Amino acid sequence: MSETSDLPESLLLEHHTWPEVELSITRGTNGVVVPVGAIEQHGPHLPLCVDAELGTALGIRVARNLGDALVAPTIRVGCSEHHMGFAGTVSIRPETLRAICHDYVVSLVRHGFTRIYFVPSHGGNFKPLAEMLPELQEAAAALDPKARVSAYTDLLGLVGVWKWVVEEEVGLGANVGGHADIAEASEMLFLHPNLVRVGRAEPGLKGDLDQSMVDRVFERGLRSVTANGILGDPRGMDADLGGILLDATARVIAKVFIEDDGDEEI
Repeated sequence: MSETSDLPESLLLEHHTWPEVELSITRGTNGVVVPVGAIEQHGPHLPLCVDAELGTALGIRVARNLGDALVAPTIRVGCSEHHMGFAGTVSIRPETLRAICHDYVVSLVRHGFTRIYFVPSHGGNFKPLAEMLPELQEAAAALDPKARVSAYTDLLGLVGVWKWVVEEEVGLGANVGGHADIAEASEMLFLHPNLVRVGRAEPGLKGDLDQSMVDRVFERGLRSVTANGILGDPRGMDADLGGILLDATARVIAKVFIEDDGDEEI
């Protein structure tokens, strides 16, 4: 804690005491970012915790861009049925994720938070979040008419941001494929270099990720299109690039939320 503040510098809700949370709300902190990750395979070079760890890092950056927002504990396990063909993946059903997200919303709104922002860091969580959003909004409004819930649900848009940034920074945009690729590998190399098996990096299925490929992966499983669990190519991964990707992605997501907040009076 800094000498000039009676609140901790951390944006993580779980790092605060209850009086500190209460004081933050009283002072006008009305937003909470909820990262929604996964524990699933990420090829032979990245650990199962990629999406969970990236979710927390991304959530912190989104909160900074929003201002007056804290970050709830990351939902570390997500909807990863399409990765179950690879050992170690842990998956929950969409209805389980819906129940968890509902209870997060209810808990946070009961304490006085009025803006809840869901940030998925795993592709399999985007569609379930989009489908449950009306229910989450209804649950929030039932407790406080001023409360609103938003979720970032543009999976292909997010991959497009990765591709643009990677191409602009290192000229390897073609290596972005959407899973365990140069983007995710670079982000993990930035956050947890000790967990990245750089020497095991190898190409997976190359080509742009489009809606038809997304549909096929979700319907038939990722192993139906890639034997090593990679979409894209992680080679060329770079820690500095990873930091740039996290910052750029957070700005894009926060901008969507800010524009959404501006559409309606709170």
